[in-house]
Amino acid sequence: QVQLVESGGGSVQAGGSLRLSCAASAYTYSSRCMGWFRQAPGKEREGVAAITTGGGNTYYADSVKGRFTISKDNAVNTLTLQMNSLKPDDTGMYYCAAGASLGCGTRTYYFDAWGQGTQVTVSS
Repeated sequence: QVQLVESGGGSVQAGGSLRLSCAASAYTYSSRCMGWFRQAPGKEREGVAAITTGGGNTYYADSVKGRFTISKDNAVNTLTLQMNSLKPDDTGMYYCAAGASLGCGTRTYYFDAWGQGTQVTVSS
C-alpha cells in the first residue's frame, strides 16, 4: 500500500528555516522519483523540488533554488526538504509525492502518490 506521511511544518518568521520530512513505505520508496509540492490558498499546486531515487539527481523550482535542498535517506525510507531563508511567499501546504513513471522533475505528471500535507506559514 502506498503511504507517504509528512512532518515538520510550522510557523516561522521570514529568514528562518524549517525541515520537512516524509516517511515512505518501502513500496513507495521504490518509486523512480520523489518530490515536494506546495499549494497556497487560491493557487495551483506547484512543484518545489524532486529527486531521482536511483541516481540522486535533483530538480528545483527557480523560486527556491539556492534556498531549499531535497535529499533522501534510503536506509530509513525518508525524504527531506531543508528550507532556508524562508519568505512569506513560501507559505502553503507542502505535499510529499512519489512516482513510478520514467523521468523526474517538478511537474505533477511525474507523480501518482501523494501525502496528506503539512502546513508551512512564513510571516513577515
